[in-house]
Amino acid sequence: MNEYLILFLSSLGALFILLAAVGLIRMPDLYLRISVTTKAATLGIGLLLISAAIYFNEIGITSRVLAIITFILLTAPVGAHMIGRASYFSGVKLWSKSKVDDLKGKYHPKTHGLASGIDEIEDKKENEKSN
Repeated sequence: MNEYLILFLSSLGALFILLAAVGLIRMPDLYLRISVTTKAATLGIGLLLISAAIYFNEIGITSRVLAIITFILLTAPVGAHMIGRASYFSGVKLWSKSKVDDLKGKYHPKTHGLASGIDEIEDKKENEKSN
């Protein structure tokens, strides 16, 4: 019974990693590539590690697998976010068919600090008073 579970989880993990590779090739811009590869590869690696833990069936390996999965789940989205943010500030263009740039005008051009909605309203009021 365990063999079938291991086979299923390993195959599903390999499929997700394959989908991440295909998404890396097929997606039109950097931001979509980051999104696809982070989600699919994280899930694929997690499934492969779970199948390895079931196969070896030792507490030491299982605890390491859980630690690795936790580490990957915590760091992959943060890394992808930081790469995307650095790319945005470097001027990497969005895909031409992207309808909305939600970040346009939200960041200070020099400090790259994010302005909340309140800051934007206060800045507009100050600009209106000075004009």
